Amino acid sequence: MRQIRAVFDEDSVTVYQAYSPAIAEPAVRAGRFVPPFKRERMTWIKPSFLWMMYRCGWAMKPGQERVLAVSISRAGFEWALANASLSHYVRGLHADRADWQRQLKSAPTRVQWDPERDLRLRELPYRSLQLGLGGAAVPRYVDEWTTGITDVTGLARDIRGRLDVGDEPGAAALLPAEQLYPLPDSIRARLGAG
Repeated sequence: MRQIRAVFDEDSVTVYQAYSPAIAEPAVRAGRFVPPFKRERMTWIKPSFLWMMYRCGWAMKPGQERVLAVSISRAGFEWALANASLSHYVRGLHADRADWQRQLKSAPTRVQWDPERDLRLRELPYRSLQLGLGGAAVPRYVDEWTTGITDVTGLARDIRGRLDVGDEPGAAALLPAEQLYPLPDSIRARLGAG
């Protein structure tokens, strides 16, 4: 099962990224990504807080010490999904491997489905979204879609601290309240979600 769980409202959805302080601090101050953030590189966004914690090791991995909650427009998020190619070939979703490779080469965004994580970062039986933004999607993300950036490193460390002392209920109470994101049917079918 592939699902997008996120914090969202009518207009926006929260995604997470982890960076070094050199990139995170100017972005938080500006409320958008500014140099030394590189627009030429693919940037990966994750709607799942716990998958981000798995990826960045609770903000302890070098170069990922700062976790950012990025508020982006739902219109932008859905544009990115509608224009995405899956990062891997899936029989039944693609005509053949050549068709998938053509899509992958031309798409400005990529979708990767990875095992979702629980509070202890163990794999869950369903998959969660990673969305890679490249090419034409990056300036849209930076200049049009982003409506705010909040440093949530302290939250990540507070949750980890509670886990370290065995307070799972206290840690769980601090988690962002993610819900199943209502994908349009056309996007769901294109990305094999459900």
